[in-house]
Amino acid sequence: QVQLVESGGGLVQAGGSLRLSCAASGRTFSTYIMGWFRRFPAKEREFVAAVRWSGGRLDYAESVEGRFTISRDGTKNTVYLQMNSLKPEDTAVYYCAARASPAYSRLYSSYEYWGQGTQVTVSS
Repeated sequence: QVQLVESGGGLVQAGGSLRLSCAASGRTFSTYIMGWFRRFPAKEREFVAAVRWSGGRLDYAESVEGRFTISRDGTKNTVYLQMNSLKPEDTAVYYCAARASPAYSRLYSSYEYWGQGTQVTVSS
């Protein structure tokens, strides 16, 4: 089992920045894919970014590329999502997720483990 706990959400003005953290514990492997998703009201979870726990390429949704950065710190078992130049349309609940496979995926259904989510609200 893998446990994921997000933190760092909040209210920010448009153009501002936030950094989300995802602390992982339990059974984790270097081949796991760590992802960030977000959910808008009454919609399915949308892919934001992903990285393999052991390193490798970074995958971003087109809507956030150039503004968001995913990273991980193996010494702290933590994955981060640095969000810059935030827009009101980035307002959503953000989730950290883990996929027990080395293959990248943007499908939320392919991730087995999820955090509880953290609210990000961007005011105009």
